[in-house]
Amino acid sequence: MSIVEPKELRRGWTTGACATAAAKAAYTALLTGAFPDPVEITLPKGGTASFVLTRHSHSAEEATATITKDAGDDPDVTHGALISSTVRLLGKGDGVHFKAGEGVGTVTLPGLPIPPGEPAINPVPRRMMQTAIDEVACLHDASGDVEIEISIEGGAALALKTMNPRLGIAGGLSVLGTTGIVRPFSCASWIASIHRGVDVARAIGLTHVAGATGAASEDAIRSRYDLPDAAYLDMGDFAGGLLKYLRHHPIDKLTLAGGFAKFSKLAQGALDLHSARSSVNFWFLQELLRECDAPAAMISAAGSANTAKEVLDHSLEAGIGLSNALAKKTKTAVRGILKEAPVAVEVLITDREGKVLGECGFDSQA
Repeated sequence: MSIVEPKELRRGWTTGACATAAAKAAYTALLTGAFPDPVEITLPKGGTASFVLTRHSHSAEEATATITKDAGDDPDVTHGALISSTVRLLGKGDGVHFKAGEGVGTVTLPGLPIPPGEPAINPVPRRMMQTAIDEVACLHDASGDVEIEISIEGGAALALKTMNPRLGIAGGLSVLGTTGIVRPFSCASWIASIHRGVDVARAIGLTHVAGATGAASEDAIRSRYDLPDAAYLDMGDFAGGLLKYLRHHPIDKLTLAGGFAKFSKLAQGALDLHSARSSVNFWFLQELLRECDAPAAMISAAGSANTAKEVLDHSLEAGIGLSNALAKKTKTAVRGILKEAPVAVEVLITDREGKVLGECGFDSQA
């Protein structure tokens, strides 16, 4: 039998890198009448990247270049999106100004790297564009004073698939990127979004936030508490990304909700709950059943169960409070991850419809 070597995942380019390349091409055309195609930019950590223009246009007052974003093999919501930069000349000494065009959001809440009222164009992409403008200005003996308007075709609709609405970014997507490069399945952008969510919650004075593994478990929290959207941190599988950040940036109260299988992993200290990166330990579930005084036959059967759900279903049929026991274990593990952080914790174990099967509340000992 032949062995198939795993395919190396293809890296892509951030929205910020695409916007920078488009801005450089547009400014060059505004000064010279011609668009460089492909256009080369310098990446923040060294090296260069070249981008082919999808379309372009210019007049005496402004020039626009568009690049189709290639996120490589990363499941990026903006893969294939059209990123446009329109550059307009400003008076000498005015500097570089940024404007949110169609599909780019505006910051409305504090706690993000960009203050409220500003286009949601993060600091590193801004610096990348500033550097690109300076390079072109130096080459053509120009002042480099320009307005850059970034647009993302369909960005308002795409933003609804991201955390932007909860973070207080209204009207579209953010222009992101710290290296210019998208590394496939690094999960770094999701974890960074969780961190920014905590920052926003703290900045607007929230004292109670929530992390859920999915939509159903989030619904369980929503049915219990009337929290603002900014309180929901879209934890997903990245429990460690949330808890380790809260360790150093605490908020008074944290409600965690998730399914039985995922929280059985968190209860054992797993920080990434995805099935590809952590697995259910059936020996642990057997020990949990013993603590619940389950029948010996049920404990034995749990050792050869196919799924955690199978173990859970048997316990529910027998009226055994396995989910409550798991919630308590999970809370203990969470407190261990948070260490001495002043965060009160509540854990809810939910089913796939969002029904709470077990819990360990804020006042419960764990």
